[in-house]
Amino acid sequence: MLDYVNAALEGFFLGASLIIAIGAQNAFVLRQGLVARHVGPVVAICALSDALLISLGAAGMGSLVNASAGLFVGLAFAGAAFLAWYGIGAARRMLTPSILEAGGGDGLSLRAAVTTVLLLTWANPHVYLDTVVLLGGVSGRYAPTPRLAFAGGAMLASLVWFTLLGYGARLLQPVFRSPLAWRVLDGIIAVVMLSIAGRLALEGWRMLG
Repeated sequence: MLDYVNAALEGFFLGASLIIAIGAQNAFVLRQGLVARHVGPVVAICALSDALLISLGAAGMGSLVNASAGLFVGLAFAGAAFLAWYGIGAARRMLTPSILEAGGGDGLSLRAAVTTVLLLTWANPHVYLDTVVLLGGVSGRYAPTPRLAFAGGAMLASLVWFTLLGYGARLLQPVFRSPLAWRVLDGIIAVVMLSIAGRLALEGWRMLG
């Protein structure tokens, strides 16, 4: 029993350390939480996507994904293009002083929000490296049953984090009644998205070389 608890705790804290970082996916969830639009579907997609990828890693798919150079090249360029587009959009919002009230009419439609979060999740090679390759590799140290506990701990970390990020963002809503706060946030999002896009493009070129 203690082995299962230790495996679950290691999975939880390792998963949390990989998920809790400034990135494209987290920035999008935070922004949707602040405007209180489609938070449930966005959080669910993030958590379920991580659960599926962690399951694949625990099942031994990490080595296969790691060896698929062609797949990573395609994902790198596709992800770079999408993140650059999203980053430019954030930069444009930064230049336009406005206030997005929680629950207001401004913001993405449900279809656009779902499409965006799916692309931010599945078109980023680092998602596969973190979940399938890294977490999958660590889980391989365990016997089959404790491995399930490890994977479950990592999945729980993902669910807890995205739930707190999406629904906890409303605690910051009084701050974001100021146009300046939105401009600062969109400026940060633009920098994050464009920097990740540039890094992905460089990695794609290196893979081709």
